[in-house]
Amino acid sequence: MNKLAFLGLGVMGYPMAGHLAKAGHEVTVYNRTPAKAAQWVAQYGGRSMPSPADAARDAQIVLMCVGNDNDVRAVAKDALGGMSGDAILVDHTTASAEVAREIAAAAKARKVAFLDAPVSGGQAGAENGKLTIMVGGDAGVFAKAQPVLALYGRAVTLMGATGAGQLTKMVNQICIAGLVQALSEGISFAQRAGLDPNLVLDVISKGAAQSWQMENRGRTMVDDKFDFGFAVDWMRKDLGICLAAARGNGAALPVTALVDQLYARVQARGGGRWDTSSLIRLLREE
Repeated sequence: MNKLAFLGLGVMGYPMAGHLAKAGHEVTVYNRTPAKAAQWVAQYGGRSMPSPADAARDAQIVLMCVGNDNDVRAVAKDALGGMSGDAILVDHTTASAEVAREIAAAAKARKVAFLDAPVSGGQAGAENGKLTIMVGGDAGVFAKAQPVLALYGRAVTLMGATGAGQLTKMVNQICIAGLVQALSEGISFAQRAGLDPNLVLDVISKGAAQSWQMENRGRTMVDDKFDFGFAVDWMRKDLGICLAAARGNGAALPVTALVDQLYARVQARGGGRWDTSSLIRLLREE
């Protein structure tokens, strides 16, 4: 049994922390909204604390999943104030590689280890313990944390030095952006051509066009249902990180830039909280 802390109990963090508790670890949680932390304790046991530092105190591994770079800075700074040497801070937030390196340096100054470990798989992956976790950091530190991360990750992979986890997550989001737009165009074409779109999806999902997006979002796109899943607001945050990184390393991301602007149009229509598959609504309005 490890003494763990989990900071941030959103749609991802809440079930992730739950897997740790169900595995028998001693888990202390923190959430910006105390009522959510109280709800988690009522469901899983453990305890909640009023600040990241209080939750992190004496924990062997502190895990966090918050919103953006500024959230990471604020929560990590507070948490590090309560952490002791030889502890490990793991950040599951999708953030920039720059902030990962910044937090790693701050942690090192306190003799605390750090891993950037963004996840992919969405709310369902978190709830089912089947996330893909991309990790940046020291191999020895990764070896210590990996058994804990495996409690909610079906694939936990060290990608390289600090920041490599975040860079890999950027590749993930770049690929998803293009896939969702292509799937939107394909379904729209099928409908306008008079085909049965669900039958089309059933057929082509058995061939080279198959993807997670097709399997998990194709039919809800046909049914025009988007009140679930990964919000457009969060995808635009992630794509902004990707595009900023590309400006730094010279990578050309023409499709990603286009899809980012299409998501801006979805936001302008009040769809900021819709699932990312809502791109198809723009084609239905043409």
